[in-house]
Amino acid sequence: MSTAFDPFFGEAWTRAQVESALLQSTCAYWLITPNGTVAGDGDAVAGFALVRRILDEAELLLFAVDPAWRRRGLGALLLAQVQADLHRDGVAQMLLEMRRGNQAESLYRANGFAPIGMRPQYYRATNGDRIDAITFSCILGLPQV
Repeated sequence: MSTAFDPFFGEAWTRAQVESALLQSTCAYWLITPNGTVAGDGDAVAGFALVRRILDEAELLLFAVDPAWRRRGLGALLLAQVQADLHRDGVAQMLLEMRRGNQAESLYRANGFAPIGMRPQYYRATNGDRIDAITFSCILGLPQV
């Protein structure tokens, strides 16, 4: 699903990086189908989330919806499922880091994430431009406003 990541920003992980993360006992993934259900074996996949959990904290490492399936609410469904599952399993706080200007920011904010920090010029675009990273946090189990 590398098509979900704009190559200009160099954000897509390689297959080897994803496989390595999934070998860690602290990492888990979620898949969503084009009709908004949890994907099973053989189902078409429209989006995914990769999360690392340590104690009562989780970090959203990767989150993507295939461009062909965007603007249909799948990202919101997927993120809500991830948050609900993590909360049910005792996670109190979820973190993520994204580049400034990432289109997913409105999705994250709508799902309870708020900025808590910034890393100036953390990311490098393929043309050499430097882009700030913003860290977001969400306390799980709080009603969304």
